[in-house]
Amino acid sequence: MTEQHATPVHRHEYQVPPYRVDSLELEFSLDEEETLVKSRLHICRNDGINPHEPLHLFGESMELLELSLDGKALRLGDYLLKSDGLSIALVPAQFTLEITTRLQPQLNTQLEGLYKSGGMFCTQCEAEGFRRITYFPDRPDVMSRYTTTVIADKARYPVLLSNGNPVERGDYDDGRHWVRWEDPFPKPSYLFALVAGDLACRRDTYVTTSGREVTLEIYTEHENIDKTAHAMASLKRSMRWDEEAYGLEYDLDIYMIVAVGDFNMGAMENKGLNIFNTQYVLASPDTATDTDFENVEAVIGHEYFHNWTGNRVTCRDWFQLSLKEGLTVFREQQFSAAMGSAAVKRINDVRILRNHQFPEDAGPMAHPVRPDSYIEINNFYTATVYNKGAEVIRMYHTLLGEAGFRRGVDLYFQRHDGQAVTCDDFLAAMADANNVDLSQFSLWYSQAGTPKLRVRDEYDPATQTYTLHVSQSCPPTPGQSEKKPFHLPLTVGLVDTDGKDLPLQLDGESHALDTAHRVLEIREAEQSFRFVNIPKRPRPSLLRGFSAPVELDYPYTAEDLAFLFAHDSDPFNRWEAGQRLMSDLLLEWTAKGIGKLPQPLLKAIQETLAHKALDAAFIAEAITPPTEAYLAEQMQTIDPLGIHASREALRQQLAQGLAKQWLSLYQELASDNTAYRPDGDGAGKRRLKNVALGYLSCLHSESEQTRCLEQFRQATNMTDQLAALALLADTEGEVADVALREFYERWQREPLVVDKWFRVQAMSKRSDALDRVVALIEHPAFELRNPNKVRALIGAFCQANPARFHAPDGQGYRFLADNIIALDGINPQIAARLAAPLSRWRRYDSKRQEQMKLELERILKTQKLSNDVHEIVSKSLAN
Repeated sequence: MTEQHATPVHRHEYQVPPYRVDSLELEFSLDEEETLVKSRLHICRNDGINPHEPLHLFGESMELLELSLDGKALRLGDYLLKSDGLSIALVPAQFTLEITTRLQPQLNTQLEGLYKSGGMFCTQCEAEGFRRITYFPDRPDVMSRYTTTVIADKARYPVLLSNGNPVERGDYDDGRHWVRWEDPFPKPSYLFALVAGDLACRRDTYVTTSGREVTLEIYTEHENIDKTAHAMASLKRSMRWDEEAYGLEYDLDIYMIVAVGDFNMGAMENKGLNIFNTQYVLASPDTATDTDFENVEAVIGHEYFHNWTGNRVTCRDWFQLSLKEGLTVFREQQFSAAMGSAAVKRINDVRILRNHQFPEDAGPMAHPVRPDSYIEINNFYTATVYNKGAEVIRMYHTLLGEAGFRRGVDLYFQRHDGQAVTCDDFLAAMADANNVDLSQFSLWYSQAGTPKLRVRDEYDPATQTYTLHVSQSCPPTPGQSEKKPFHLPLTVGLVDTDGKDLPLQLDGESHALDTAHRVLEIREAEQSFRFVNIPKRPRPSLLRGFSAPVELDYPYTAEDLAFLFAHDSDPFNRWEAGQRLMSDLLLEWTAKGIGKLPQPLLKAIQETLAHKALDAAFIAEAITPPTEAYLAEQMQTIDPLGIHASREALRQQLAQGLAKQWLSLYQELASDNTAYRPDGDGAGKRRLKNVALGYLSCLHSESEQTRCLEQFRQATNMTDQLAALALLADTEGEVADVALREFYERWQREPLVVDKWFRVQAMSKRSDALDRVVALIEHPAFELRNPNKVRALIGAFCQANPARFHAPDGQGYRFLADNIIALDGINPQIAARLAAPLSRWRRYDSKRQEQMKLELERILKTQKLSNDVHEIVSKSLAN
C-alpha cells in the first residue's frame, strides 16, 4: 500500500471532551454550484481541563473561507488546518467561534454530510457526517442546542426543513426564501438534519395521552405522495404503542419524515426530522409486497422509538452504539409482534440473527456487542450491534420479567434524560431497579462469539425425577482466545406423551409453578436442574422463544423432533423442531448423497398443512426448509453447491409426495376474492398460497409453469405478481424472459419496483445467473451511485445466491471484487458492506479459498483504498 490508513480508535482511551458547545447557529445558503455554511459556536471549556488544551474541530471534504474568534478574524498562523480538521492552540475559557465553509453537495457521492438526491438537498450525519458540513467537535458526547436557518431559491426549493420547530420565515427580493428552525433539546451533531426540495406533503395530527396535539408530516416527491398513507398510519400506531407500553410521549410540536431515493441506510432518527430510504416509506398494493408493508411499519416504528432510546438519551461514544440500536431494535420487535403475529415475528427475527449475525460471530470481523476498537465506525453498523444487541436487551426482559424490565427502563430515563451515556449505565439501571446482581451479565457486552449450550438429561422412574445437565462454552474469536461463562436465560418446558406441558417443580421447591415453562438462569460452565413429580420420561422443549442467542446441542431423535413439530405449545420451538428435522436430513444428504424422503417428515408436513388451529403465516414458515445460509453455518467446510442440490431435492420430493395437497391448498387460497389488505391474516394466506405455488413449480411441468404465468398476469397485488415472477425467473426458456420483459415494461417508472426486478434476476437459480447480472450492470435503470440499486443487484447475487456466487470457476468472486473496487471511489461505506461474502474465505474448500484470497489481495492492492474497505479486507486476510 502506498497510502497511510487510519489507526484504530480504542474504547479504553476515551476522555471527556475538553470543550463543549452549549449552542450553535447555522445558516445554509443552498445553491446549484456551491453551498455556503455559516456557523456560530458558543464554546466553553469543561471543568478540570488544562487551560492550555487546544481546541480541535473535526472537518473534511470542504473549503474553509472564514474563521473568527469573538469577532476577531483568525489568520492561518493563528490555527492549524489539516485534512481531518483544524486546531486553535490558545483559546479563552468561554468564547464564540464563527466559521464559514464552502461545500459542493452535488458532487458528494459518499452520501454523508450534505448531498443531493435527485433535485433535493438532504443530509446524513450519523456517524461522522457533520464534519463534512462545518468544523465541529463531531462526537456524540458533545450535545448542543441548534438554531438553523435554511436559505434557497423558492421556486426550486419551496420546502425547507431542519430539526425542531419552525419559528420564523421570510422572502428575499431575489427569489430566495428562508426558514429558521429551533430545536429546544440538546443533541449531538450526528442527529442534525436538513432537507430542501420541491416536495409534496401528507399532513395529519396526533393527540398524545396528555392532550398535546402534534403535527405529523411526511414529505416525498409529488408523484409518490399517494404511497404514504400506510407510513402515516404506522407512525400513529407507533406513537400510541410507545405511550401504552413505555409511557413515553413525543416531545416536539411537529414530527416530520422525508423519503429520499439515495440513502446508505434504511432510515435516520434525526430529532424531529427523520430521513428515510424511500423503500421504508412508500407502499401501495400495486407496487409493494406484504413484506414491504411490514418493513415500512417496523422501520417507521424503529426511528420513532429512537426519539427516547437514542435521542433523549444518547451514546457517550460510538463504542456504545448498541445502547441505542440494540435497545431500539428490541422495542421495534415488541411493536411489530403486537401489530401482527408474534410467533412469526420471532421466527423472522431469529432467522435474521442466524443468517447474518451468527456468521459474523464466527468470522474475521467478529466483535462484541460493545466493540473495543475500530478503524472506521461505519463498519460497525453490524448485525452484532443491532440484532445480537437486541437479543441482549431481550434477555434482560426475560430474566427480570416485563414489570422488572419496565422498572429498569423508567429508572434509566429518570437518571439519564438529556445525557450521553454507556451500556454500563443501562445495565446499572436494570440492576438497581430490581435489586439484582448483573455483573456477570455484562460479559455479553465484552465477549464476542456465539455461545454453545450442550444439554443432556436423565430420568429416574423410581423417584420420578428428571434432570437437565447444562454446559456452556464459547469458541475463540479474533483477539479473544479465552471466554468466561455467560449469564443467560434458558427457557424450558417439559412435554408429556400426550403432547401436553407438564407442571414444573424444581427439587427443593414446595410446589409446582402454574406456568408452562420455566426460565433457568445459566451462570456457570456446568449446571444441573432436577425436576420432581414427573410421572413419565418427558420430551424437553429447550430454549423456548429462543430465549438466548446461542447454539443448542441436545440429542433429539427424528421421532422427538416430529413429535414436538406436531405438539409443542411454544410456537417458536414447534417451528424449530421442523427446521431441525429438515436440517439434519439436508446435512446428511449433502455429506452422503441425496436419498429418499423419510415418511415421518412427509407425514409431519402433511399434518401441519391440515392443522386448522394454526394460522396461515405460521404454517408457511413451518413447511419452508431452512435457508442455504443457515445450513452452511452447520458445516465445518461449506459445500454451497451440495447444500443447494440437497435443498432443491427436498423441495422436489415434498412437491411430489404431497402434490394433491399443494394443488388443493393453492386452489382454495387463490379462489379468495377478498380485497387486498396488508394485514396479518391476508398476508399470511398470500404467503401460504405462494409457498404452495412454489412447491407445485418444483414439479417442472408445463401446466405448473402456465399456472405461474397466469398468476403473474392476473395478480391484483405486487405480492402475488412478484412471487410468480420469482418462480418463473428460476426456469430456463422463453416464458421467463417474456415475464421479465413484461414486468419491466409495466413498472419501469417505479424505481423501487425496478429494484425488485433486479433482485429477482440476481437471486435466480438459473445456471446463467451471473451472466445476466453482469449484463444488467449496463442496463439504463442500473446506477452504481444508488445504494438501493447496488444492494438489489450486486448485493443480492453475492449475498443471497450462494450456489451461483460460489460457482467453481471463481467468476462470482472476481465479479464482486471488481465492483467493490469500482464502488470504493464512489461510496466506500456501501463498498465495504459488499465485502462480507469474501471475508469468510477460510470456511470453504482449498480451491475456493485460493480464489477468494486472491480477490481480497487484489482489492487490498488498489490505490487510494478507503479506510472502510481496507479495514474489512485486511482483517479478513489476517484473521
